[in-house]
Amino acid sequence: MSAKFCNTVRMVALLATISLAPLAQAQPIPPSPQWTQSMPAGPAVGVKMTEEYVKQVGRIAYLWAWPMANLQSRLDTFRPVREFALGGGVLPLGPVNEITMLTDYIEPSERAVACPNQDVVYGQAVLDLSKEPVVVQVPDFGDRFFVYQVVDQRTDSFADIGKMYGTQPGFYLLAGPDWNGAAPTGITRIFRSSTNVGFIIPRVFREDSDADKRAVQPLIRQIMSYPLSRFTGRIQSKDWSKLPTIGGQGGDEETKWVVPEKFFDMLPGILTDVKPLPGEESLHALVRSVLDAAANDSKLGDALTQSAIEAEATIVKPLFEFRNYGLQLPDNWTTVENGAAFGTDYFTRTAVAKSNIFVNKGNETRYYYQDLDNHAERLNGANRYTVTFATDEIPPVNGFWSLTLYNQNHFFEPNDIKRYSTGTKNKALKYNPDGSLTIYVQASPPPEGQRENWLPAPKNGDFSLYIRAYWPKVPIIDGSWTPPPVVRAMHGAR
Repeated sequence: MSAKFCNTVRMVALLATISLAPLAQAQPIPPSPQWTQSMPAGPAVGVKMTEEYVKQVGRIAYLWAWPMANLQSRLDTFRPVREFALGGGVLPLGPVNEITMLTDYIEPSERAVACPNQDVVYGQAVLDLSKEPVVVQVPDFGDRFFVYQVVDQRTDSFADIGKMYGTQPGFYLLAGPDWNGAAPTGITRIFRSSTNVGFIIPRVFREDSDADKRAVQPLIRQIMSYPLSRFTGRIQSKDWSKLPTIGGQGGDEETKWVVPEKFFDMLPGILTDVKPLPGEESLHALVRSVLDAAANDSKLGDALTQSAIEAEATIVKPLFEFRNYGLQLPDNWTTVENGAAFGTDYFTRTAVAKSNIFVNKGNETRYYYQDLDNHAERLNGANRYTVTFATDEIPPVNGFWSLTLYNQNHFFEPNDIKRYSTGTKNKALKYNPDGSLTIYVQASPPPEGQRENWLPAPKNGDFSLYIRAYWPKVPIIDGSWTPPPVVRAMHGAR
């Protein structure tokens, strides 16, 4: 054996020792002490600003922070709540950090969240993780589909709890950005939010039958959340069927969670609590500079308020219409691929929050939106339509799918048969001889043989159609599956 070969072997062994040893204790590389010097200088302090400049920055800030103001307003509304109840007899209400569950599909009179569905039993809680983490209970759902949506103040998801994740029964911890404690024995997993304020919405699928409504009740009773200080290691339960009714809900539109005239009063606190994402530091500095200038000049303050009013009317309000945002698909459908994972896509984040807040992540649910028929004309109750899924084109899902109809305010339109959606939950759907499925969308009842497939439309006024594909399969994820057209029937045809 040559000396050169022996030296090579020794060198390889030495390199292996040097390179492999640190892998077992890899540490993140700390930033250099001068890293902040690479950041450009921020806006100058104490300078004069024009009203038009203040308004321009104000409009940007309004679009950017609209979802965060929405969640802040929900938190402020829930803070005084001390007991579990049903608002107006339909909306689950409870103390901050504590889930309140329904026991059945949500009622059409609900006005707190646009575009609800009647495929699942809902629950909800506003989160404030500033004092301590929150424990979330997950019962044994067996084969039943479920998903817990947990979002931060930006409406981005930060927890993976659901059937598609193989989530096991147990206790899961939601922690805020500043919590440095240790989880007690019995906690299955910790999920950390980048903000203290957030929202949690459990969704539990149930079929449209009395038998399944009864079957889901024992599971619902075990869906709870509470502060870590109340964790005992044992499953807690509550009978959600005995909640009192308080207050009421009125009007036709969603509760106005973001009030333009008050927006800039809320924004300084939001900027303090919601730390900038990487790369957002300059945006925070820009907005703060205008807030500081407006605080010391009443004319600039008035200009800032006016910018919020104008931005609501000209930027945000149009985003309520599904056809005004998203990815354009064939046959006038649209969708979004980054739901609950918006990052710095401020336009889509606010558009979704305005039109149908609290969407799931794309691997949990894909949403398809439709305002138009096959002639690119607005869907309207004066017409009759069909939606036909070909034999091999039923929405490909591991969970369930549904087609829901919303009125012009993105809520259910009351109808005599109390049907607001159709899909997997409906076992009486009638398929065509070739295996295809036709849904009849119209205000008046179709012929007797088609009524199991009837989705009632408003007698008057515009409406939208909305497909949910829970736990979508690959053809939905990769975009190779898209919904069929909404075909307007010829006048006089049946």
